[in-house]
Amino acid sequence: MITVHLRYQIDDSKLADFTEYGQRWIRLVNKLGGTHHGYFMPSEGDSDEAFALFTFPSLADYERYREASASDPECQEAFQFARDTGCIRRYERRFLTPVFE
Repeated sequence: MITVHLRYQIDDSKLADFTEYGQRWIRLVNKLGGTHHGYFMPSEGDSDEAFALFTFPSLADYERYREASASDPECQEAFQFARDTGCIRRYERRFLTPVFE
């Protein structure tokens, strides 16, 4: 199992746009074989940082998701929405192995 951790630097004046972007990707990750654990928005502390976590059964499954998302029209619309709104300034991606018990 592999969990992807995304750290976003967002435009804090565009939280509504970033929220819409996140809601789109929760559904898309689930549609393409992953399990999305949600987006975590600024509350206290830095107002321009947000996080997301989603899991795939294996790194190979994640790679298939990446390939599928590159040609999926809804995924391309979500990417374009972020570019058009400028709600994301940058992001970092980390791969983690979860421990549950």
